[in-house]
Amino acid sequence: MPFIVYILGFGTFAQGTSEFMLSGLLPSVADDLDVPLSEAGLLVSAFAVGMIVGAPLLALATLGLPRRAALAGFQTVFVAGHVAAALVPHFAFQLVMRAVTGMAYAGFWALASVAAVSLVAADRRGRAMSVVVSGLSLSMIIGVPGGTLLAQHTGWQAAFWAVAVLTALSGIALLLGLPGGHDAGTPRPGLRRELRSLAVPLLWVAYATTALTVSATIAVFSYLGALLQDVTGVSEGFVPVVLGLYGVGALAGLTVGGRRADRAPFGVLLTGMGTVAIVAAGIALSADNASVVIPLVVLLAAGGFVTNPAVNARVFGVLGETRTLGGAVNIAAFNVGIAVAPWVSGLVIDAGPGLAGIGWVGAAFALTAVASTLLDRLLTRHDQGTTTTVPDAAEPTTAAR
Repeated sequence: MPFIVYILGFGTFAQGTSEFMLSGLLPSVADDLDVPLSEAGLLVSAFAVGMIVGAPLLALATLGLPRRAALAGFQTVFVAGHVAAALVPHFAFQLVMRAVTGMAYAGFWALASVAAVSLVAADRRGRAMSVVVSGLSLSMIIGVPGGTLLAQHTGWQAAFWAVAVLTALSGIALLLGLPGGHDAGTPRPGLRRELRSLAVPLLWVAYATTALTVSATIAVFSYLGALLQDVTGVSEGFVPVVLGLYGVGALAGLTVGGRRADRAPFGVLLTGMGTVAIVAAGIALSADNASVVIPLVVLLAAGGFVTNPAVNARVFGVLGETRTLGGAVNIAAFNVGIAVAPWVSGLVIDAGPGLAGIGWVGAAFALTAVASTLLDRLLTRHDQGTTTTVPDAAEPTTAAR
């Protein structure tokens, strides 16, 4: 695997820490900003909305720019937004900064994904993406628990400062690892061809699966810190440990998914989402039992993240070589799931079931993802007709494209 792919993974680690660390910070942020917990959860959604808008918009806006300059520019905006958020603890301003930094992260992630899959052969795209996305799981193992500890001892603003420093370091590594004038990847096609690449119905089924798989885990993860403290009875000091275990499960899932996604994406998706459905329901039923919930949290992460390389393999397989905008829309689809899930979970919490209800939300999203995957597999087999290509391949036939 080219070394630059690992540098891109470091970038997703630095910025991914910010995306997920609010799971452990929400109670202290809500108290400090004097807003209800469910309203504080909108900060997670604001970041995701910024990514939804930013991924396709910034991918198009930077089509003519060298990826080195665009990637570094996105990271600079990300750093500035976190410094500003740390200095101005006002809820409305936090929402704006979360949206702005979400847009910058979306631009980075979209170009990083395209660069990664452009540097490797078609049968290694899933593995390359698993390296890039493994930065997210590392952010859960190291960044999210570390941010939670900082918040508990020095205030939640310290976590934002730490993210700014990490991102700056990743930007320096990128500039050193990707020399000026070098564009990591194949030449990018024009705007018209990029737009035409989206006119494939099968692609939008894959996008729907992407959003649903993310929603299934984020519905639980967004309020996991609050659930552990208020319902499960885990002490405040032990919450970062559980979040770290979640990250370990995520890394394990990514490792397995990265090895299997290129050969059997549908099998990976069905297995992963089936696992999440069962585990999330188990969390809902045993939310007050720490000895049951903690192992289930690890399994939830493993089942959710094993699907990540598979949804990427499906999307890039359908897209073929025209992948800048299409890959960016997939990033947006990820963040549709991240934006919708906390909102739905918040509604369920306020409606009466309380925090334990987030498990049922996650299970419902997972079962819907299973249905979407089955539809994708059915349509792919129909498009392939009587060919001898294995239906579970990551690369569909020309007709499927």
